[in-house]
Amino acid sequence: MHDDVDRVLFSRDAIAARVAELGQAIADDLDALADHPTEVMLVPVLTGSMVFVADLIRHLPHKLRIGVMSVSSYPGRSIESKGALIRGGLPDDLAGKHVLIVDDILDTGQTLTLVRDIIAEQRPAEVRTCVLLRKDREQARSFPVDYVGFDIPDEFVVGYGLDYNDYYRNLPDIVTLRTEALR
Repeated sequence: MHDDVDRVLFSRDAIAARVAELGQAIADDLDALADHPTEVMLVPVLTGSMVFVADLIRHLPHKLRIGVMSVSSYPGRSIESKGALIRGGLPDDLAGKHVLIVDDILDTGQTLTLVRDIIAEQRPAEVRTCVLLRKDREQARSFPVDYVGFDIPDEFVVGYGLDYNDYYRNLPDIVTLRTEALR
């Protein structure tokens, strides 16, 4: 499987360092709120964000609950977003809570818009967004997001939870694949 890797964009060490920085920034912002939340609800968008959120929560010294959502936008062998579609899950007790949506990659903003709008219907105290990666494309650059791990070129990437046809999630680095692997 590692023979399919074209190049490494971010090593596991760079990712670990950046996730720790994100965790600190999120914790500092939560601590600075006037109503200092006693509980934070994380809503990871599965399946791509599972590795990221597992590492991120270790850097958040708050009382946390996790309510996962499953959203699909890159079905099967697709390397272009086909639009966000809710596949399952949504916490139903978000009223008055501080919510942090955690997603793997921001490219069109469709997934975050869909999830954020559904969560807003429950009237949380606040909704913040955190993405591991933001692609260098107009839709992503103009989309409001509170925390960004890395900005990346507009390329298809895998590893650290991101997949192609449900493979490569277990790679510890964020990489591009050789053209032959995308067939």
